[in-house]
Amino acid sequence: MTVTDLPVEPVAPSTGTSAPEPGKKFSLLKIIGPGVVTGASDDDPSGIGTYSQAGAQLGFSVSWTMVLTFPLMVAIQEISARVGRTTGKGIATNIREHYPAWLLQVLVAMLFGANVINIGADLAAMGDALKLLIGGPGLLYVALFGIVCVLGPTFLDDKLYVRVLKWSCLSLFAYVGALATVNVPWGEALRGLVVPTVTWNADYFTTLVAIAGTTISPYLFFWQAAQEAEDVRIKPERQALLRRGWQAATAFARIRADTAVGMGFSNLIAVAIIMTTAATLHAHGVTNIQSSSQAAEALRPIAGSFAAIIFTAGIVGTGLLAVPVLAGSAAYAVSEAAGWTVGLTRLPRNAIAFYSTLALAMLIGIGLNFTPINPISALYWSAVVNGVAAVPIMVLLMIMTARRQVMGEFTIGYGLKALGWAATLAMVASVIGMVVTAVI
Repeated sequence: MTVTDLPVEPVAPSTGTSAPEPGKKFSLLKIIGPGVVTGASDDDPSGIGTYSQAGAQLGFSVSWTMVLTFPLMVAIQEISARVGRTTGKGIATNIREHYPAWLLQVLVAMLFGANVINIGADLAAMGDALKLLIGGPGLLYVALFGIVCVLGPTFLDDKLYVRVLKWSCLSLFAYVGALATVNVPWGEALRGLVVPTVTWNADYFTTLVAIAGTTISPYLFFWQAAQEAEDVRIKPERQALLRRGWQAATAFARIRADTAVGMGFSNLIAVAIIMTTAATLHAHGVTNIQSSSQAAEALRPIAGSFAAIIFTAGIVGTGLLAVPVLAGSAAYAVSEAAGWTVGLTRLPRNAIAFYSTLALAMLIGIGLNFTPINPISALYWSAVVNGVAAVPIMVLLMIMTARRQVMGEFTIGYGLKALGWAATLAMVASVIGMVVTAVI
């Protein structure tokens, strides 16, 4: 299968004599890029904790949310990627150039706050998971993981680091392995996957917001757009579509395939986690799970040591993939908003403010683990914060990508626009439902 076999939205013709984006015939394996890494990083320890809590609390009846969110995730991430590929700039840069400064500052502050809470919670889960596996001081592991997650993107060669991220995606298959070791009533599990079930109470809607927030997260929008813009900068054969519009058909097909594979992979793993915890913890009355490592520990007496070990090891692997993406996303957003030089492909001495922001986000995340704030309990709530923060960012993203002043002739078409607004409205409905049921 090649990306040229995939449908793309029509694009207006552009003048020019250059060839389309090189490599018109891509194999599906070769187009794995920002979308797949983005999708895999979506299943971070915070996400694992959220899916574990959902499965333990609500059983198989919540699995349908993964089917519903898949096309919405693909749409909003494809829209984000198109911003970077079309303009050659990240989301925050485009907001800075076209919208009031106060709006940008509010959105970036929300993103940075949500990201550092998420980083702290993820590092706590990773430290706790390694402690479960080998014993020892959990806080020391937190600090070591944080240092590794700063040093990797800062000092490793970019091509090597990208390969490390791609190979790290394989750690998520641990949850498919965990599912294979437990006894699943497949009739009930498949029914929960295809038949929507809604319970009208605050706990249910808070869980929905947490699922939506960890599935459709603001940091993913900024990260994928920034990576597309980075590729435009460093790859001579790629030019921003505003200047080289004839590259659009191949570029958009590659983005769509890459994003669909990445989000599909992400949701498959989420379903595996929900089903594993539903078939074990929920089935045995264990419904209050506050973190991914707590879920792994609770699995041991029910599903056996092997399932628990696989589940725990997966937390460390996914954290090593997701935490640098969280910090990098924060660094891109803050640095673009300030007009600083950005890029993980740049040497640290050429982008001091960018790498300092990345390190600061990581340092605050590490520091949260040494305060009275309990980052483990913050795992679930960081997803809720992400869900609330996503709403204004998604609204602005949809408005921005419909403007010719920003996207030129490549404003998003009706199909993407419909799915993008559907994703935004679904997030709004979940947040409103959480607030209303909490008040009532």
